[in-house]
Amino acid sequence: MAVICIRGQLKALAGGRGEHELDGETVAGLLGALESDEPALAGWILDERGQVRRHINVFVNGEQSKGTAPVGPGDRIDVIPAISGGT
Repeated sequence: MAVICIRGQLKALAGGRGEHELDGETVAGLLGALESDEPALAGWILDERGQVRRHINVFVNGEQSKGTAPVGPGDRIDVIPAISGGT
């Protein structure tokens, strides 16, 4: 199983759980499984085509990745929403 770590508002939508262990072959597959397990996250990470939204940053084992990136058991996937604002 891979570990998905979510932060910020995404963590709050998941009931405060920041780490989730799931099986999948790609980043998008894992994130789809996460949205299925945590229905309040649906639509916040993946768009209607199942692709990672552009305001979401995904890292696999510390390397920025795309939804098509392969994942395996023991991988760590960090999902971080972009921060906007400022002057």
